[in-house]
Parts: sequence; C-alpha cells; structure tokens
Amino acid sequence: MTDQRADFSSLTALFINTTLTRSPGISHTQRLIDISAGIMAKQGVTVDQFRAVDHRIATGVYPDMREHGWEVDEWPELFPRVLAADILVIGGPIWLGDNSSETKKIIERLYAHSGELNDKGQWLYYGRVGGCLITGNEDGIKHCASNVLYSLQHIGYSIPPQADAGWIGEAGPGPSYGDLLEDGTRAGVENDFTNRNTTFMTWNLLQLAAVLRQAGGFPAFGNQRKEWDAGTRFDFENPEYRS
Repeated sequence: MTDQRADFSSLTALFINTTLTRSPGISHTQRLIDISAGIMAKQGVTVDQFRAVDHRIATGVYPDMREHGWEVDEWPELFPRVLAADILVIGGPIWLGDNSSETKKIIERLYAHSGELNDKGQWLYYGRVGGCLITGNEDGIKHCASNVLYSLQHIGYSIPPQADAGWIGEAGPGPSYGDLLEDGTRAGVENDFTNRNTTFMTWNLLQLAAVLRQAGGFPAFGNQRKEWDAGTRFDFENPEYRS
C-alpha cells in the first residue's frame, strides 16, 4: 500500500471535552480523546485541549456575555484557542440519550461568532475541520454525533468522511468507557469498532485539514458575504459574479 500521508506538523488541533466532571475528576470522555490526540501528536500536530466545565463559561449566543448581563464569562479568553486550531474535536458524554449541557453550551458559544468573517470575506470558521467523540453507557452515539457535526458544518466547519467515533456499554447502569472491570481489563478500550472508528476519524481530520491548509483555505467563490451584501449574485451558467 502506498503511503499517502502528508506532513501534518504545521497543523494545530483543539479538543474540547464537554464532560460534566471537573478536573481532576475522572473523565471517561478524556480517555477516548487521549487516543485521537495521541495519534495527532505522533504526527507532529500541535494539540491543545481543555474541559469546558473547568471554566466559567456563561450561557448565551453572544461573543462576550459580560455585555449581556453576566458578571463573569471566560469564553472570550478561550476563544482565541479555537481560532488557532485547524481541527476542532468536541468530545462529550451521553445523558438521557442526548449531548451534555456543556456540549450544548460550547456549540452555542461557537455559534455566537458565526456571523463574523475571515480575511477572505467568508464566514469565520471556513477552512477549519471538525469532528466529535461520544461516550456513554446508554444509547445515543449517532444522535449526539449528528447534532454536533450538523452544528459544526452549519457555522462553517468542513466535515470529512467518518468524522465521529464513540463507545457505549450495555443498556442500563454499568461501567463507562475505561472503567476497571473485575477481570482487570478496562471497559471498551479493546473494542475494535471504537478503536477503528477513532483512528479513521483522526486520520480523516488530518487529511482534510492538510488539504485545506495546502489550498490556502476553503475556496472563496460564491460564498462571500461582502459580495452578497453588495447586491451581486452568482451566475451558475457563467462562473463570474454579475450585478
């Protein structure tokens, strides 16, 4: 098999863990994040991460909620780390069959910047790549992943094939991902399906991010806000802007 790996050493990635457990408590989601982050780090990617619950992030859909009634909001200090990342991975747990409240909060705060523009006149997140990791001991991986990935692409992130992975245990109360079992093994860590999907997701994120980086971002044609506001429209028969 031909090795088609690119040089990923110029890429940066941010993992936001939306567990409900504050540090230094055990986060089952963190254990799955560590697998993906470890693959990226071995390829020379600069990897950053934080737990959202460790920070006083206000609820809302504005860039700085201190301007909208909140006394404290750490999101404006965290957001530059989002902008510095070519790859964003949101990892979180399933609760009541859905994403955690912290997952929802992060998506809402990302959405707060969706009306801003990059230097090409596109929406701010164009040229960046997104994925997600889900853990839990109840059903809901695909539901949770579809919500996260839809949200990311809606605000401008590019989503590669197989951009999600996760693990769930048996229905009902039971061990969560990475919990130590009676036989000395850890729940889920040897699950081939989870390991395969996490690996594929990670490499697909890297490949698409590298392609976009080499291309200088997502092509700026037919998607520029300033052109639309100027009253121009895209002529699909003749690929030029016209009044």
